[in-house]
Amino acid sequence: MTTITDQPKGQSKDNAPQATERPWLAAIRDVLDRPLTSYHILLGATGLLLVLGLLMVLSASSVLSYRANNQNQYAIFYRQLIWVGVGLPMAYVASRMTPRHFRMLAYVALLGSVFMLVLTYVPGLGVGVKGNTNWLNLGGPLQLQPSEFAKLALVMWCADLYARKQKLLTQWKHLLVPMVPVCGLVIALVVGQHDLGTALVLMAVMIGMIWIVGAPTRLFVATIVVVGAIAAYFVTTAQHRMDRLLNFTNPLADPGGIGWQAYHSFYALSTGGWWGVGIGNSRQKWGNLPEAHTDFIFSVIGEELGLIGSLTVLALFLMLAYVGVRIATRNSDPFVRYAAAGITVWLMAQTLVNLGAVIGLLPIVGIPLPLLSYGGSALLPTLIAIGMLLSFAKAEPGAQAALKETRRPRFGWMSSWRTPGRTGRENTRER
Repeated sequence: MTTITDQPKGQSKDNAPQATERPWLAAIRDVLDRPLTSYHILLGATGLLLVLGLLMVLSASSVLSYRANNQNQYAIFYRQLIWVGVGLPMAYVASRMTPRHFRMLAYVALLGSVFMLVLTYVPGLGVGVKGNTNWLNLGGPLQLQPSEFAKLALVMWCADLYARKQKLLTQWKHLLVPMVPVCGLVIALVVGQHDLGTALVLMAVMIGMIWIVGAPTRLFVATIVVVGAIAAYFVTTAQHRMDRLLNFTNPLADPGGIGWQAYHSFYALSTGGWWGVGIGNSRQKWGNLPEAHTDFIFSVIGEELGLIGSLTVLALFLMLAYVGVRIATRNSDPFVRYAAAGITVWLMAQTLVNLGAVIGLLPIVGIPLPLLSYGGSALLPTLIAIGMLLSFAKAEPGAQAALKETRRPRFGWMSSWRTPGRTGRENTRER
């Protein structure tokens, strides 16, 4: 039996050979430890989702657009392209702003969102779409959904509120007041529009912010119970919501009636196979699947790109979730931490609710899939939120120095031309 005293000469206990880390793990760790990792992953995942979203909106909406726009199959796609063209500069501006700028705009954004929500109740300004009066008429064909902007406004305002109350958050009253009453007002305005899906996302944001600031477990659980009871009340008081809930328990019980949308969503996903039927070859977009280019665009993705394409989309959303948490944990500024975490909760909650409805794990509530579904009202605040995360990512330790390093000339001879009064040959000789 080998004991410690049996060790070879020249090898002490402290110098005993240790297991080395596997090369691929070391490579991953090296990449994740870089200061600009959050920035690059966020840019890459957002860009891929945005491009894929444009491609799938073109495919999923082509038939509907052809029928509704004088045989122009690109009309809906062009409108989405315009929204992307408007949103990207806004995201760029947000990425160049500082946390101080966002905090200055927090109250303006909240008050503006509440004001627009109130305007939807004014006859002639509020526009009803499929039972929900949640659109604001801005003149002509231009309409806006204020509740989508309210999501971002609530996150910004809550983050600023909790950052200012940082030293008082050990007291439960400062955790809830005035945060819960203000969020409750916004949610009540959205519920009054008969838009329970968006209200559920706003409730998730409110609960998420309470959890982020470290509320006691009893207070957090009590908040969930109260919010759940309120949501259950609104579901049971509307027959169409009860029908959706009952259909969720058995979506194939009435495939020709209330279960039509769920049935054809499942059919689209099941016929995609591993690699899909090919981009543009969806059968369900020909009228069988309602809202194929908006709430149920993931069904078309599953049909045309298959399981591999669907898993790729899920992986990209997981990357966004990872980056949001990473940014929140690597920054010392309380506002940045709360805002980054709040944006992550908002986007992931909306993603989970949408995907859960598409694959039958949750009732259908009618909300878009971030960055992929058609609609400017949802896309603009999402891109602004991504711009905020990019701004926060540049505030991570070492990120500013790394950005300055990447902006330097790639070739040594280029730097010589920037030295006034000196030639490149003289600089080369010095080196």
